[in-house]
Amino acid sequence: MDNTIGHSRGLSKNQKWVIASTSSGFALENMDVLFLSFAMSSMIAQLHLSGGAAGLIGSITNLGMLFGGIVFGFLGDKIGRVKIFSHTIIIFAVATALMAFANNIYLIYALRFLAGIGAGGEYGVGIALIAENFDHHQIGKMTSIAAIGGQIGAIIAALVAAWIIPAAGWHTLFLVGIIPVILIIFIRRHVQESEQFLEVKAEEKGSLLRDVVKKMFSTPRLALQTLGLMVMMTVQIAGYFGLMNWLPTIVQKQLNLNVSGSSLWMISTIIGMSIGMMTFGSIFDKFGPRRAFAIFLIGSAVMVYTLSLAKNMETLLLIGAVVGFFSNGMFGGYGAVISRLYPTEVRSSANNIIVNVGRAIGGFSSVVIGILMDHYTLAVVMGFLSALYIISFAVMISLPGLRELTRKRGLNDGSRS
Repeated sequence: MDNTIGHSRGLSKNQKWVIASTSSGFALENMDVLFLSFAMSSMIAQLHLSGGAAGLIGSITNLGMLFGGIVFGFLGDKIGRVKIFSHTIIIFAVATALMAFANNIYLIYALRFLAGIGAGGEYGVGIALIAENFDHHQIGKMTSIAAIGGQIGAIIAALVAAWIIPAAGWHTLFLVGIIPVILIIFIRRHVQESEQFLEVKAEEKGSLLRDVVKKMFSTPRLALQTLGLMVMMTVQIAGYFGLMNWLPTIVQKQLNLNVSGSSLWMISTIIGMSIGMMTFGSIFDKFGPRRAFAIFLIGSAVMVYTLSLAKNMETLLLIGAVVGFFSNGMFGGYGAVISRLYPTEVRSSANNIIVNVGRAIGGFSSVVIGILMDHYTLAVVMGFLSALYIISFAVMISLPGLRELTRKRGLNDGSRS
């Protein structure tokens, strides 16, 4: 199979199944993860949890993602993308469903860590599947389409939770988490490994662990590139969790607005995120990663701070949608960049290690923002998030690998013209 089919010829059958499977996988993963957010208040009340004990559930999930990302990243490079992608979905689906039988905090911790292992492992393997089945100049758009799947999963989680929790309780909500297992039947039947991956595996020699270290850290340039991408991913996750977890509370406390319709905030922000993802993917493929990230990082820094100027619900919803457009619009671009910068033999590992280190560290932004809220004004809190995006921008423009990708893009455009 030729995995570089151009736009004019359309997508092959396998390409369609790859993008459908990864988008669906990311949607169902995000749905399962967000069930925790919607069920949290009910869990706290029923199990008499302290704020600290409840907050630790999310942190343990993120640590599970880091562990799963590393382990399944290696296995995806060693055994195969399709098989490991399927296994990760089974793990997070079963672990989520078992939450329906959890009646103490220690079992919840264990199951959320297990769910995190599956969810963390899925991302890099899915992105590697996309990268190896599409032309280089389609990857930005295709990874963005897959990332939109995650936003659809968030909307599904909100709708399902609103229907099930009042009627049947939070335990029943988690039982719905077994549904992703159905996806495995279609993935294993229709999605195939790329010829690119099979050729690399046939020629593989030596230790995969040694290859990962060599291709990601063996020279100062490579180490700087890997660490720089981890910083950028940490900022990406910090901004997302900081805004989505705390903004309704910030608005209630600081602006004295009625946010009983917080679902409106979520929906408007998710719509903005989805439009941003498609826009970012198109800019990425047409103009290269540096321009795409520069526009969205600076836009994020400006618009996040602008949130502090919102004085009514209408303004908040509008600015929220624009913030979502910039701040999470670039999420799919990280997978595209990592897949271009690291070779096939370590692509799954590189994606999972970089992204899940960002998740593990960036997830603590909720704690930092909570502390800032206790001592400072809304403008200071939003200024903190804006500063993070400026730091990410400074890191981005310093990475030589991104400059080379942009230069190669220009040379390819010139040769085609």
